[in-house]
Amino acid sequence: MRTQTLKIKAHPEVYEELEDSRIWYDEKATNLGVDFLKEVDNAIERIRESPEAWSWYEKKIGVRKFLVHRFPYAVIYRYDENMINILAVANLRRKPGYWKHKIRDRMKSNN
Repeated sequence: MRTQTLKIKAHPEVYEELEDSRIWYDEKATNLGVDFLKEVDNAIERIRESPEAWSWYEKKIGVRKFLVHRFPYAVIYRYDENMINILAVANLRRKPGYWKHKIRDRMKSNN
């Protein structure tokens, strides 16, 4: 169990991507977008509780992924000491890997 709460920092584009996804889900069903955001929040809290427990996305650069419950998304993040950097909340069904080229750029700009 952690004695200190880890800080969460998200790349600015993550917020835009989340809002686009929320709108898309709300167009499909009432409050589905809100449910999506709650599941992403739950995923981030699980990451905060155990940042080293989740699968490697790209081990050589220290990037991990956490699969979001109920939705085809993964939280892509990097854990450095007392900080979790959210690099993407990636749609796993949309052009697989469409966001992969952004990871290194986002790692640089998120520091």
